[in-house]
Amino acid sequence: MFWESIMIALEGLRANKLRSVLTMLGIIIGVGAVIAMVSIGVGVQQKVESSLAGLGSNLLIITPGANAPSGGARLAAGSNITLTAKDSAAIVKQISGVSAIAPVVSRSYQIVNGNQNWITSVQGTTPEFLSVRNFDLAAGSFFSSRDLDTRSRVAVLGQTTANSLFGDISPIGQMIRINKAPFRVIGLLTAKGQAAGGQDQDDAVLVPLTTAQERLMGITYVNSINVQAENSEVIDQVQRDITALLRQRHRLQPSVADDFTVRNLTAIMATAQETTGTITLLLGNIAAISLLVGGIGIMNIMLVSVTERTREIGIRKALGATYHNILLQFLIEAIVIGVTGGMLGILLGVASAHVISAVAGWNTVISVPAIFAAFIVSVAIGLFFGLYPARKAALLDPIDALRYE
Repeated sequence: MFWESIMIALEGLRANKLRSVLTMLGIIIGVGAVIAMVSIGVGVQQKVESSLAGLGSNLLIITPGANAPSGGARLAAGSNITLTAKDSAAIVKQISGVSAIAPVVSRSYQIVNGNQNWITSVQGTTPEFLSVRNFDLAAGSFFSSRDLDTRSRVAVLGQTTANSLFGDISPIGQMIRINKAPFRVIGLLTAKGQAAGGQDQDDAVLVPLTTAQERLMGITYVNSINVQAENSEVIDQVQRDITALLRQRHRLQPSVADDFTVRNLTAIMATAQETTGTITLLLGNIAAISLLVGGIGIMNIMLVSVTERTREIGIRKALGATYHNILLQFLIEAIVIGVTGGMLGILLGVASAHVISAVAGWNTVISVPAIFAAFIVSVAIGLFFGLYPARKAALLDPIDALRYE
């Protein structure tokens, strides 16, 4: 009887093809919208996570504060000159749990190669910068501690800068001019793309810290200090120890605020994951509302079907069909609508995600759990909203049903 009920249900749907398709449309759109929206949300989440991870693992970034003298105007964040290379050396010697450290100075200059020029950020740093900030070399070599000690005029280029100045020619061994001073290119960094804030990480020139401070900028302070903790378990303790050490070195009284800021990128990543996860959930829930609308459409059509087939139900009951036979027949019709609509909705959602990625340039990731969840919900909606019409049909009195016109 089960398979016979399925065949009767399918025959009933085939008899009203257009109505069946229109009924499925709400489920198709609902499932497709859920999959597409969740794919966008997961894509955004992964892009933010990869951008933050690209800055470095277990990373702390120390920047100058923005404290003004008593009664003075407050300066922009990071505008103070309270950090020095000696602070960086003290952190390495006195703070446990630090695996590497790289102080950085930065300023924009015009870079010249022959008749080509490019304005970009010139960053002075130490050899540890590569490991701290997760950079790799695509060609050549990075400057060494000897280059740092001798204030060598050597430079390592990012991909964007190299392409702007040299095109398809290898920059290794070529001479460039930074602020009219000659520098020899010894290395080329592997491309990393945009940072979380949208900055191009490949648009930069790296030179030894001492060279930048003494030969280019004429300064003794640093703009930031990048600290890599040994692991995620000790990073919070390292942050507290660094804060205490720098307050002691800068002779700050307990009532005086820090003249520096220590940012924990691990905490920032956790916050970003929570935020993007909430956005993904919100997008999925908004799209799921259309599934509810589709369920109401199923109930409406099934009620119409029960009314149209009242005499058929009466005849079947008169021939011996039981309550459960009639209930099963109409439930199967509703479930078939939900299953078929769910499968077509999956195809629509996956196709929509790829189209959005290709046309809008957004990063979309097809979520397999979202596909399964949307499909199961579509089947459940077909069952739930088909139950009332099916029960109504099964409870019809056969005599009244036979008299129905």
